[in-house]
Amino acid sequence: MQKDRCKYYCYRKIRKKTNNSIKKMDKLELVIFDMDGVLTDIYSSWKYVHDYFNSSNEKSVEAYLKGQIDDMEFIRRDANLWTENGKPIKKEKLSEILADVPLMNGAKKCISFLKEKGIKTAIVSAGLDVLAERVGKELGINIIYSNGIKVDNQGYLTNEGILNVKLIYKNEAIDNLAKSLKIPLKRIAAIGNSCFDVAMFEVCGVGIAFNPDDECIIKYAKYTIKEKDLSLILKILEKFY
Repeated sequence: MQKDRCKYYCYRKIRKKTNNSIKKMDKLELVIFDMDGVLTDIYSSWKYVHDYFNSSNEKSVEAYLKGQIDDMEFIRRDANLWTENGKPIKKEKLSEILADVPLMNGAKKCISFLKEKGIKTAIVSAGLDVLAERVGKELGINIIYSNGIKVDNQGYLTNEGILNVKLIYKNEAIDNLAKSLKIPLKRIAAIGNSCFDVAMFEVCGVGIAFNPDDECIIKYAKYTIKEKDLSLILKILEKFY
């Protein structure tokens, strides 16, 4: 974890402020999880694929966080780097690359317990939908919001993105989710691990920093868990059942 400074240019310099008027949580109805670093024990699903192809998107990350490119262009640049013999890969190849991504310790116990309590669960992640769908199915998560890449009629990845979660505006996805489920924002808990999850904490009733990757997420969290055991969040959430 970075103790002294963030890893990247601070996107909050260019991000519009979130309107935060959330009241104290009175009853928990929905728990929203980030995926990478929370439900899965990897830093980033996009980086995981880049590592496979020995490619890097660091320049695109910097351009995005400075507001020089938008989310769709960010996805396009990433997808353009994933080729074999100079040709695009198929979606099946992407699934194969991500097939061995491990679940976070305690994830199954955590989701199972929440289901027993009748509490809905969701993934809100700017990570890859191929992995999010697999993780969601394995854990039995109710709703999945994630990003991906469109394919052509032969199953090859195009450079056109599927955008459901803006990396620095995760609050927008949560607003949409809350409205569709008719659940007040104050009855939603968000679990995240990095500065990109701050926007979730700003609009939800409770924010928990799990396996924190930077100091920013700890600053904005109501609670922090540094151990890599997702079931430990249950001790916090039980206050709101």
